[in-house]
Amino acid sequence: MNINELISFFEDDLNKLITELRLYKDEGNIWRIERNISNSAGNLSLHLIGNLHTFIGKEIGKTNYIRNRELEFSQKNVSRATLINSINDTIEMVRKSLLYLSDEGLKNDYPILKFSKVETNEYLLIHLIKHLTYHLGQINYHRRLIDE
Repeated sequence: MNINELISFFEDDLNKLITELRLYKDEGNIWRIERNISNSAGNLSLHLIGNLHTFIGKEIGKTNYIRNRELEFSQKNVSRATLINSINDTIEMVRKSLLYLSDEGLKNDYPILKFSKVETNEYLLIHLIKHLTYHLGQINYHRRLIDE
């Protein structure tokens, strides 16, 4: 795995997130929850943005991002356009932050303890890709259940 491949995975999935948000026929449905669905697509999108800005931007890119995780799940009715702009900003942040790392830097220890033991930058970045993909799947399913 190298930096450009990792950037490509993040960009591909973040662009898929934008596509999912654009596919909602009714913009209000981005924020709907029903029955056993506990998170809306909007809140999951805010969560992904906050997560990536924290673990890539702040810790690797040194962006000084300050996360408000509670707000990621409590904020409502952010416009689709604002969400998409924030995702596009996140794509740019990921690209810039990861270009600070060399391929050799992927093997270095991630700067903070996120798991039960110290892991490499590469391990953490792959974990973040998995996290992004997991929630992207939830958003896809949410759209097909709620918006159809």
